[in-house]
Amino acid sequence: MDLSKIMAISGKPGLYRIVSQSKGGLIVESLTDGKKMPVFASNRSSVLEDISMFTDTEDIPLKKVLWNIFQKEDGKEVSIDSKADGNVLFEYFESILPNFDKDRVYPSDIKKAIAWYNQLLQHDLISEPKDEEETLEEEEKQPEKTPDKKKAEEKPALTHKAPPATKAAPRAEGAKKAPTIRKTKKG
Repeated sequence: MDLSKIMAISGKPGLYRIVSQSKGGLIVESLTDGKKMPVFASNRSSVLEDISMFTDTEDIPLKKVLWNIFQKEDGKEVSIDSKADGNVLFEYFESILPNFDKDRVYPSDIKKAIAWYNQLLQHDLISEPKDEEETLEEEEKQPEKTPDKKKAEEKPALTHKAPPATKAAPRAEGAKKAPTIRKTKKG
């Protein structure tokens, strides 16, 4: 699952897909309604790839948490209401991530994770996450692209030749000016 192009923007509902880059920031498209809008550096935003959840031992990337939810729910939407009581949310999340840090993960964090999961699921953006090592191994297995020897040896033919220079070279100091020859009409 590639979450590097999906972001959450503080103060804006839902998730956004990064479409392109502009001079002042990014252009994003809402996954909810498809509207495009600019996002500036002054906006508080996070790419989902960079988000992780606190556990008692280490931080777990959000994509692994989302995959755990996907497996628990058999590829369907979350079975509990994201607006449920905090205790219900903690109980549900404990079944997803048993060692999550209950002091640093708040009910609002769990609500966001559930809402994001449901939205990503609707757009078929959830798949099994790959470890960095697996990704590197796959890249190494791919054959390197080598240019065709004939194409590398061929030089492109010139299609347009530049006209000769028309400006005269500057005269050295003290040099005499060459006489000008003028044609006159005889009439």
